[in-house]
Amino acid sequence: MLEAKSLSKAVVPSSLIENPSPGSLQSTRLALHVSEDCSSCWVYIASGCRIYKLQVMNSLMVNRCPHRSEIQSIVLAETESTGYSVLGTVDSYGHLIVSKLDTTGRDVERLTYSVLPRDCGIGEGGWAGALLQSNTMVYGTEQLLHVASAKPLIVYDQDIHVRTLCTLWYPSSLNFTKSSHYGNEGSILAITEGSQLTIWDLRMKENGGCLQRICGSLGDAFYAVCSSSTGNIAVGGADRTVTIYDPRRWSALSRWVHCSKYEITGLAFSSVDSDYIYIQGVDYEVISGFFT
Repeated sequence: MLEAKSLSKAVVPSSLIENPSPGSLQSTRLALHVSEDCSSCWVYIASGCRIYKLQVMNSLMVNRCPHRSEIQSIVLAETESTGYSVLGTVDSYGHLIVSKLDTTGRDVERLTYSVLPRDCGIGEGGWAGALLQSNTMVYGTEQLLHVASAKPLIVYDQDIHVRTLCTLWYPSSLNFTKSSHYGNEGSILAITEGSQLTIWDLRMKENGGCLQRICGSLGDAFYAVCSSSTGNIAVGGADRTVTIYDPRRWSALSRWVHCSKYEITGLAFSSVDSDYIYIQGVDYEVISGFFT
């Protein structure tokens, strides 16, 4: 049983965010940075076109992310050894901005680059997601993936386009798998698209890079996917059910039926015990469950 050692509350001043924006159903607009010695903690949140940085006694706006439409997802990569953290943000039209920030919490001038939507932002905006995978084995570069409100999923090495993955349905969640079953854990990607879970290998050209396609209940879209340290992959969505798959046979290990009151929009395996999983519903309720 986990027990919190301390609890701190960071209040967002109403003068800082006067009119918070709602975001899409499965938006990911919160990222947490904790210093190596646990002496400080910063929370990054997105609302509207801006990013805000909060601490227990301090709140400010980050001036490094000049988006023109509502931010849908933010991701923070920890790089303590190099003295900075990498913050990626993507808005509802697929405009991607990546910034390097000081890990002490100071907003200092660091390298920033952006990637414009390949369709020039034409059409109606929608959900967009981002993943940031530090590749320290190859020149310390960062490999970043972002999804706009269209079917292709685009892979970048910094601001250089590497390849495009063509999904059949609109993507709704992304996650790098952590299993050693496929070798390099930074090359296998799990994507939820409609009512399907698809597994992609960024190193493979055959079949467009798609390794496996698993169909769920027809009409019940998936909104969340995550993977454990042992390689198991969990999905959840509109049917309020969490299904955990074994990547060696692609069979269901466990199902937790109707575990949430409303649609499931977030999943995360415990970093302490991978037999526990945390589930987030659309009403912001978070529950935990044990499976074998």
